[in-house]
Amino acid sequence: MSTLTPRNPRELWSAFRNSPFLPATVLVFILAAGAGTFAGSYTYAMANPTPHQIPLAVVGTEGPVKRAAFVSGMEDALKTALELRNFPTYEAAVEAVEEQQVFGVIQVERHRARLNVSGAAGASVAELLSEAGPKVGARIGVPVTVRDLKPLQHGDPRGLALFYISLAAVIIGFLGAAQLSVHAAELRPWQRIGFTVAYSLLGGFAIAAVVDWLLGALDLPFVESWLILVLTMFTSGMVFTMFNTVIGRWALVPTWGVMVLIGNPSSGGAVSWPLLPSPFGAIGRWLPPGASVNAQHTAVYFGGHQHPLPFLVLATWAVVSCVVFLTWPNLITGTRAGTP
Repeated sequence: MSTLTPRNPRELWSAFRNSPFLPATVLVFILAAGAGTFAGSYTYAMANPTPHQIPLAVVGTEGPVKRAAFVSGMEDALKTALELRNFPTYEAAVEAVEEQQVFGVIQVERHRARLNVSGAAGASVAELLSEAGPKVGARIGVPVTVRDLKPLQHGDPRGLALFYISLAAVIIGFLGAAQLSVHAAELRPWQRIGFTVAYSLLGGFAIAAVVDWLLGALDLPFVESWLILVLTMFTSGMVFTMFNTVIGRWALVPTWGVMVLIGNPSSGGAVSWPLLPSPFGAIGRWLPPGASVNAQHTAVYFGGHQHPLPFLVLATWAVVSCVVFLTWPNLITGTRAGTP
């Protein structure tokens, strides 16, 4: 009668390492860590928005004492320093709002103050300023009139729709690339890039069409918004493809970290950048989600004042990712890029 001899720990580890249980176990811990960090990153960025140096334009020299009292009262109420920029005329100050250099205009006249906010520049900042202005005016005996120079569209009263369409482009972008790596791994490198372009073109069109034409939530400059979504989706897809080329099947981990855990909370889409924690406020515009939100935001609300930086950020991430994807396997192993 034969007896089963227990295997030693080395044999047990070898069997476990070569079985599907090892990656499944690793995934259990990665998913648990991802859930916690996902909740933590968004809570850290959005649960308690705190002002950090809000840029505001100041016009006129009437009543310097009252102006100083009003500004000081606003800083006390907001618990932050206002970054004041003097302009010779109201028109010049409004142009600064259009260029997104400031979040509003303060006019303190002899017997009253006017606080001109810009909901389109940042709904959360405009809300804070609108609440604080009248209270400060009542405290120092100066009537305060609040006006929104650039209100948000009626279908997007909280200014979140642009954040959500950019988020959709980011997530579908890298999920599409992940599916190509699984279901179409035999594609050659340029074919992989070509199909990434294809689903980005179609997916970006679908997002813009649903939000604008079907739901009517936003009145988009359709072609410009569509192309921004295409560039966002393509960049996100190629970022995953780059990581997939470098580290293989665990590529979703760094992609999720860069694009979702850090990129989306720091994008300024849900909470304006002056209210974000300092690290997020500093890095958000240099990551694809922040660049996408900024480009889309300017296209919708500040037409004719588009800036090149968001497009340069997206293009740089896309080009670097493509170059790594095309050259890394040859540099490391001498094999054809894209070989699974």
